[in-house]
Amino acid sequence: MNANSKHAELVTRRHFLRDCQMGLGGMALASLSAQGAAAAPSDSVVNPLAPRQPHFEPKAKNVIFLHMAGSPPHLDLLDYKPELVKRNDQPCPDEFIKGKRFAFTSGTPKLLGSPHKFAQHGKSGTWVSDALPHISGVVDDIAVIRSMNTEQFNHAPAQLMLYTGSQRMGRPAIGAWATYGLGSENKNLPGYVVLISGGTNPSAGKSAWGSGFLPSVYQGVQCRSQGDPVLFLSNPKGMDRPLRRISLDALRDLNQLQEQQLGSPETLTRIAQYELAFRMQVTAPEAMDIGGETKQTLESYGAQPGMGSFANNCLLARRLVEKGVRYVQLFDWGWDFHGTGASTGIRDGLTNRCKAMDRPVAALIKDLKSRGLFDETLVVWSGEFGRTPFREGRTSKSKVLGRDHYPDCYTMFMAGGGVKPGISYGKSDELGFFVAEDKVHVHDLQATIMHLLGFDHEKLSYRFQGRDFRLTDVHGNVVEGLLA
Repeated sequence: MNANSKHAELVTRRHFLRDCQMGLGGMALASLSAQGAAAAPSDSVVNPLAPRQPHFEPKAKNVIFLHMAGSPPHLDLLDYKPELVKRNDQPCPDEFIKGKRFAFTSGTPKLLGSPHKFAQHGKSGTWVSDALPHISGVVDDIAVIRSMNTEQFNHAPAQLMLYTGSQRMGRPAIGAWATYGLGSENKNLPGYVVLISGGTNPSAGKSAWGSGFLPSVYQGVQCRSQGDPVLFLSNPKGMDRPLRRISLDALRDLNQLQEQQLGSPETLTRIAQYELAFRMQVTAPEAMDIGGETKQTLESYGAQPGMGSFANNCLLARRLVEKGVRYVQLFDWGWDFHGTGASTGIRDGLTNRCKAMDRPVAALIKDLKSRGLFDETLVVWSGEFGRTPFREGRTSKSKVLGRDHYPDCYTMFMAGGGVKPGISYGKSDELGFFVAEDKVHVHDLQATIMHLLGFDHEKLSYRFQGRDFRLTDVHGNVVEGLLA
């Protein structure tokens, strides 16, 4: 066998893809290596999460997004409808439901006025229900948006739409876009941290904090408020820290050789994540330990060291942004109030559920203010859609009151980080069926969050499969009326 034949036999598909003049590997690398308008610093090859400059001066440095998974009944919390109460139990007018699809309701449902008492609070006079006694005390610090809108009426696609800009899997989450554009100010902790409470992941699963087609170094890192902060963070039996360092050095050398050959950003991601995990072995346990907080702070949140709870996660969120974590995402499952049981009824069920949420959210806002972090930290509270102004079809004859999914109009709030405080933005109609004034689509919300972080949402993009993608796709406008 001659030398040329022997060489041809040894050439692998990897060599072909890498070395041919117009190789697919080269084209893939060009796509994967594409950077958007945010230029990476010179050390980004070593540290993909090194701090970067946004397009313009940001109002917010960090984000804490509080998601009530399942979607809270906004008409019983923050959008007071006295006309709906007046018309309670009347048949729903046909013009409001004709041609519309609902998750669990058909026929002609009965209108459902809130059983909760509403009152105006603060200098702003914001209407808040009796289910939120603590949040009612901070209304002058928040902006309530009563004109939210989405197209998705089932949990998973609505959550994906809210966080990735698409109802289908495969797109990067907003936290991944934020860390891709800004990097992180803490080299020893992830730039994007996710905390779960309620015993269940959100319906969209880990795609709600995934990196999609962005390098996976930008995906959210799920941490736990109980036990080891990250699974398998501790060294296995028989391996001490010096031996771990030696093994990581060997892996780094091998990965660097592969990166030199293939040029894949995922190889750089692997190196960065191994190194971050090594540093996190020292820093993460301390960052995630709320036991050192004062008794007064723990009581204000209702937090208990060693427990897994939404209250603990709110306190952890403050600790993480204080340490430079760019984006903290909290998911709290248990807000799907169909009325199929006492715990999902909008009377006692909602009141009990709010007890575990209302206090820590108000405490978080006060705590950020007292520590000088409020003006640079954007706090967002939301579900993935709203709840119907009528009774849920399956429970229409039950003594337990419940509401179906509703995408056309719902309520959320934002605070801190460049948001105008003490305002109510947008309106729904008198029965809560449609947006009557200043509609805010989820793409508009995404554009506004990116703007507050210092980005033009139309310019922060990433080339994938021959196209420049962005969080808001071809939609979205910054909501100027929310900006301070």
